[in-house]
Amino acid sequence: MSTSTHLTIRQPHNKTPAIIQRGGGNAQLAYDEFFQATLSNTHTRRAYSRVVHRFLAWCQTNAIELRQVTPGLAGTYLQELDGSSPTKNQALAALRHFFDALVLRHVVPLNAFASVRGQQHRIIEGKTPEISIDQARKLLRSIDSSHVVGLRDRAVLGVLAYTGARIGAVAQLRLVDYRNMGDSRTLRFKEKGGKEREIPVRHDLEGWLRDYLVAAEITDVSRTTPFFRAAHGKQRRLTQEAYSAHSMRRMLKRRLTDAGLPALFSPHSFRVAVVTDLLKQDVPLEDVQYLAGHSNPKTTQIYDRRRRRVTRNIVERISI
Repeated sequence: MSTSTHLTIRQPHNKTPAIIQRGGGNAQLAYDEFFQATLSNTHTRRAYSRVVHRFLAWCQTNAIELRQVTPGLAGTYLQELDGSSPTKNQALAALRHFFDALVLRHVVPLNAFASVRGQQHRIIEGKTPEISIDQARKLLRSIDSSHVVGLRDRAVLGVLAYTGARIGAVAQLRLVDYRNMGDSRTLRFKEKGGKEREIPVRHDLEGWLRDYLVAAEITDVSRTTPFFRAAHGKQRRLTQEAYSAHSMRRMLKRRLTDAGLPALFSPHSFRVAVVTDLLKQDVPLEDVQYLAGHSNPKTTQIYDRRRRRVTRNIVERISI
């Protein structure tokens, strides 16, 4: 008996830049390896690609070959680069990684960006606007739950409001991630960096999820079955496809407008509201940090807008 395995081959991002072609076979290998094998995260790969290709274009314009890039030239490039300190630091990180690949494949003798220092940047409070408790309640109440699309959207926004999860993690939920623990339900989120978190579902959210699942009539319970499904155009019925994070963001904007609320809010606004609300109630920082999925408590503090162990008891205390 023979078996067949179907492999998905990711095609190269773009036509190889001329400066890479002139660098020879090892340069081509390092370039392909960096973008096709080293960077597993789609968002990181897209961001690093913009940075690297912009730098390679700068080298091309200034008639600089890869082996001619010195720490002095690297520092000059970053100083002249437009953008904020975080933008320049991201560019530095991307170019350091890229030149590590070039050094590894003996394209260049040293990493010209290794000795370049990044710019100091300290964030006291994040820029994401916080949706207030009253605004969140108004938004959730405004959704027409008489049909499956409304039930789905209420469930999506309920998960954001009552778990503080990132929109990307919500979009990745599969039916098997909604777990029955006997006395309660949990949602298992797959977060950035391959981390997984299991968050208890509070009683009212559990009801919303149940109403959505009953109306959606999801019968396929394989490990790949998406928890939230896309709608079929403007028709009030769902498809078999997963509800993407991008579509969820667009849905939120529509729902905000329909509710007469500012459209400046984003899915991240719920994370800000959750963190701030729990810290106001003196929930320990380490518990809120775990709920938010932050590896560093300083990141959690950035979400705290008071200046302007996750248990079901904690999520029940969210005031929305």
